[in-house]
Amino acid sequence: MQSLKLLLLVLFSLCIVGTTYGQVTEPEATLKKQSIDTIPGWKTGGVAGINLAQTALVNWAAGGEKSFAINGILSIFANYNKDNTTWDNSLDIGYGLLNQGDSEEFKKTDDKIDLLSKYGRKAYKKLYYAGLFNFKSQMTAGYNYKADGTKDRISDAFSPAYFITAIGMDYKPTNYLSIFAAPITGKMTFVLDEALSQAGAFGVDPGEKSLREFGGYVRIIFSKNDFENELFKNISLTSKLDLFSNYLENPDNVVVNWENLISLKINKFLNVNFNTHLIYDDKILIAKEVDGVEEVAPRIQFKEIFGVGISFKF
Repeated sequence: MQSLKLLLLVLFSLCIVGTTYGQVTEPEATLKKQSIDTIPGWKTGGVAGINLAQTALVNWAAGGEKSFAINGILSIFANYNKDNTTWDNSLDIGYGLLNQGDSEEFKKTDDKIDLLSKYGRKAYKKLYYAGLFNFKSQMTAGYNYKADGTKDRISDAFSPAYFITAIGMDYKPTNYLSIFAAPITGKMTFVLDEALSQAGAFGVDPGEKSLREFGGYVRIIFSKNDFENELFKNISLTSKLDLFSNYLENPDNVVVNWENLISLKINKFLNVNFNTHLIYDDKILIAKEVDGVEEVAPRIQFKEIFGVGISFKF
């Protein structure tokens, strides 16, 4: 029931974003301004950006800690649309590091690989028969840092890695909204690291390195960055929602993966970005201290990144 309530909250919030004409991610937002390639039917492009933040303190009476943070993003796309055929391909990569205080260690703040390919054939007007492939993972190890200075490795490259293959229908009522619904979906979760596999991380059985699921999948992308109102013309809004229900086990525990981004263009290269990422997956158990006792349970995961940086389109 908790996951269903969360799902309803997410869908309601997405509708609010939709009514304000949102967009998908800084890349997915910026990339919607696609320039026509020399090959008929194809549109290609990309965006690369970097955000920096730095604080230095010398004999600062009020106290504090020095810090340095860097976040980078790369997104490329190649989309085909001609006659009755569409084929959308995109790759999003993000990575961030933070150094704080006198420590020489850089801690990871962002780590994402997201590859998508979706092929469609027109069925009726704005409705398409479609097949989708999606791969998500990360590049480096992630740690849980404890108050006593120790740390536990809780993830690594391809631990986890998610593969989704889906067959369904894609509804495109406008050029900035896509609703893909697939009643036939295979999902595989890989945990290739031996220690994490033995611990049964990310839902795999202890000692196993993969988890197979079969269920239903919905992917909603809402993207708009061409506001006509003078007040919003330099703003891009993004919303991307993935929902998955496993038919074979606890189908009411819907896996939610929801990303949003608001981007304000200051000039040709400089942008202000605000990004949020919400995840709920009942197979991912997270430790948390409650009344002095460590409890392990599924929890809502939330990440927020705010930054000012430079971006380039190509």
